[in-house]
Amino acid sequence: MGKPSGFLEYPRKVVPYRDANARVGDFNEIYTQPIEKNLKRQGARCMDCGVPFCQSDSGCPIDNLIPEWNDLVYQGRWQEALDSLHKTNNFPEFTGRTCPAPCEGACVLGITDPAVTIKNIENAIIDRGFEEGWVNHESPRERSGKKVAIIGSGPAGLAAADQLNKSGHEVTVYEREDRIGGLLMYGIPNMKLEKSIVDRRVDLMRSSGINFHTGIDVGRNTDAVELKTDHDALLLATGATNPRDLSVPGRDLSGVHFAMEFLTANTRSLLESNLEDGRFINAKGLDVIVIGGGDTGADCIGTALRHGCRSLVNLELLDQPPPERAADNPWPDWPLIFRTDYAHEETIAQFGDDPRAYSVLSKRLSGNDGERVDALHTIGIDWSRKSGAPVMTEIDGTDQILKADLVLLAMGFLGPETYVSESLGVSLDSKSNYLAEHGKFETSVPGVFAAGDCRRGQSLVVWAINEGRGAARSIDQYLMGSSSLPAPGMTMGSAAG
Repeated sequence: MGKPSGFLEYPRKVVPYRDANARVGDFNEIYTQPIEKNLKRQGARCMDCGVPFCQSDSGCPIDNLIPEWNDLVYQGRWQEALDSLHKTNNFPEFTGRTCPAPCEGACVLGITDPAVTIKNIENAIIDRGFEEGWVNHESPRERSGKKVAIIGSGPAGLAAADQLNKSGHEVTVYEREDRIGGLLMYGIPNMKLEKSIVDRRVDLMRSSGINFHTGIDVGRNTDAVELKTDHDALLLATGATNPRDLSVPGRDLSGVHFAMEFLTANTRSLLESNLEDGRFINAKGLDVIVIGGGDTGADCIGTALRHGCRSLVNLELLDQPPPERAADNPWPDWPLIFRTDYAHEETIAQFGDDPRAYSVLSKRLSGNDGERVDALHTIGIDWSRKSGAPVMTEIDGTDQILKADLVLLAMGFLGPETYVSESLGVSLDSKSNYLAEHGKFETSVPGVFAAGDCRRGQSLVVWAINEGRGAARSIDQYLMGSSSLPAPGMTMGSAAG
């Protein structure tokens, strides 16, 4: 543990973001440099819990040894803290930046006081490791003679590749985009995860013997069956990339885009020309509406602000969450409470108001010329329960017409695209995900495995790492009859995921 009396002496103190008005002027990361003294004090707040719920089913899906490395940071033993962190997490520089930290929601100290800043400590450990040159990937001493193909280079695919390579298998990762990283590259904008951070880790993995191929769209420009035949095992880590659409009149008007269209084009143009090529969906001078909350909605807001949009509104179908835990949302479950994310803070700084409006139903889109959107028609709704199920009722007199030059749909995802699974004959579950049991990860086709969002549905980066590590262990067992790879947490779900 940290200091026995630390939780009594030191308050929670997070590593702050850069000033909101300053950071909207660029696409650099939003974070400031942490102060070591504050990090050590946060490590000191970690208590000698009888059961550390931070690494339980409700906390960290990859069983991070959080109390251990909190204590090591408190003692200033940073390299040992890094070794502890890497025992369970292949990519702490990704989770330390993008994870909403279900571990903090399950922190025992959080019952009575604000939780330990676990996420800040994790990120500081790995950043210190890279700065000091402690992070490396060694090639395995011997090869097994087995070949594994991985389709998709997001966090699940990369975690599986890293683990399988450590076991001596020849691993090749196939990515349909022009850069490796999946959602880490194009789904999360640069201000939350600089792409040099992704490239740095991929370069280390490549140097350890993992093969990466971009521009390979398996099932379209490459035959999936032939790929399976040429390898001893195949892992599907394609993500849940089928977006939920807005089925209303006017949806076909120009100026209405899925969130990932917007975010992907922006990041690609940013990396290739610093947005000078104009090959992105520009929100400059436009009235922007983002439909859907969550991380993706916030990232659309943050990107539109950096373009210089004229106004910004964020609509959410559900009710506004309460400021504190509700009676039916007890600790250690993920706290379903009202939060102000980085992009909301930036909108308040730019325009003076929080952009979010809750309990709003989009009815139709309209355009003056019948071609380009210029307005969204909405109505307020009331949520009640009937036989325990939520029931939505429109409220008379709450109709609104909102100006809209650009409408971004950030309403989540319905599962993976199915052209790969169809070509292989892989069965789907009732939610249109690839059917494979968590813990085993093998699909209905022998030798074909699935992991990440394509198997469990849209979720967190940390859950993708859990699944990639678990699938790697199952593949290793399939190929060799046994495996020495560690088994990550085998729970079926997470309060935050």
